[in-house]
Amino acid sequence: MVDIEHLICSLVTPLVNEPDSIQITRRETDNFMEFDLQVDDADVGRVIGKQGRIAQAIRTIVYSVRSPYTKRVRLNIVDQNS
Repeated sequence: MVDIEHLICSLVTPLVNEPDSIQITRRETDNFMEFDLQVDDADVGRVIGKQGRIAQAIRTIVYSVRSPYTKRVRLNIVDQNS
């Protein structure tokens, strides 16, 4: 089993200029175990990528690993400005 928070952090850290600002919050909903990812405002574009390709690649990896949760995993990239 994989620690999902650690996996997300290890995937995102090389992409950002401010790795100390990475925050991952876990919360449980009725259908999902959701992980909210926050990075520095200047790094949001690096994590999302052109047309969302990097974000989709990160989600593909996160969703494909075996998790210790009985619910499906969901990754949200939170923009602090919204």
